[in-house]
Amino acid sequence: MPTGPARRTLKPRIVGRLANFYRKIAAGLVLLAACVAVYFTSGVTPALIVFAAGIVMLALLLGAEPPPPLAPDVAAMIDAIAAPIVIVARNVVTHANAGARGLLGQDIVGKTIDETIPHPAAHARLEKSDLQGGAVELVGLGRDDQRWEMRVGAGPDGQRVVQLVDQTGGYTAEKMRVDFVANASHELRTPLAAILGFAETLGDDRGDMDPETRGRFMKVILDESRRMNRLVEDLISLSRIEAEKHRPPEVDIDLAELAEAIHAEFADGPNIRGMDIVAEIAPDIPAVTGDRAQLSQLLHNLLGNAMKYGRPETPITLSLRTEPGGMVRIAVADQGEGIPAKHLPRLTERFYRVDSGRSRSLGGTGLGLAIVKHIVERHRGRLDIASVVGQGTEVVVLLPAAVIKA
Repeated sequence: MPTGPARRTLKPRIVGRLANFYRKIAAGLVLLAACVAVYFTSGVTPALIVFAAGIVMLALLLGAEPPPPLAPDVAAMIDAIAAPIVIVARNVVTHANAGARGLLGQDIVGKTIDETIPHPAAHARLEKSDLQGGAVELVGLGRDDQRWEMRVGAGPDGQRVVQLVDQTGGYTAEKMRVDFVANASHELRTPLAAILGFAETLGDDRGDMDPETRGRFMKVILDESRRMNRLVEDLISLSRIEAEKHRPPEVDIDLAELAEAIHAEFADGPNIRGMDIVAEIAPDIPAVTGDRAQLSQLLHNLLGNAMKYGRPETPITLSLRTEPGGMVRIAVADQGEGIPAKHLPRLTERFYRVDSGRSRSLGGTGLGLAIVKHIVERHRGRLDIASVVGQGTEVVVLLPAAVIKA
């Protein structure tokens, strides 16, 4: 015999079912008494009319029996689950936890499931008696970009337990993977087509091509080959950084010394814009726990972007200082055309470009800021990009200072 909570759960159900049974018997007795009274006072025909009306009323009474309520402990367990869960009895929502009310509406209890989840596939799934069908994918609940999976299970007294599982993250990841493959293929196909075209032209030359044209064709082949090489290197670098994302660095890096070395490298390099870089490095910059090669790549990418997109002969500022809360602030600012605000949230997406033609002509691969973002994430830092159209852009990276060991 059940004891404890199980016994307390069963007792209200048994009492409720007995009460319903006695109500049905009472209704039947009242109907019978009414028919007998009419028969003796008015005859057979009125008695038959009363009997028919009573049958209809009794059927309505029996059909209107409310579904049994959930046991308190079961309702409490469902309410403690974060995922949206709805209990359905006779096509009516009888219980919904906080997740379901937040997604489908606070007043869904008492409504039909057709009103609550207006989706034909959901209705068809709930109408199946064997509940052997698979999950149903739903679009349109909550935000437009959300994807849900509806799972249905059997509950007590013929009720249905409807669970909604958010699949938006998996869908977004899959879409990013597909987009990445498509974009990478396109980025590789463009220079490859140019290389093949000019190489075939040179191969078909029978000696009537002048040296200047030949040299121009060779330059295009060389430039596009270098572009492909940069793209492949960036793809490999991005893949390596992502693979190490969950393994935090363990070496303390003197960021001030690294920034000064990279500044000198650009100043002495072949690009004349390197002379426009101004380094503003505060004294006593604490070390950061990091990966030297990745932090070097971060600075190279940020300064390289500033050199490409800043106006010629305008200063590029590389600043380094400490911030409250034990953070080290790296900032690279240029005086370029600036970036419209609508583009800022997407700048760290792979292959996203504000101006595709200009970026390609300047040798950009579309992966620079994506690499920066993943490096910052691995170092448990923060990346902010601010820009004013017509004035320029500033990229700020905050990295936690290394913990001083006793």
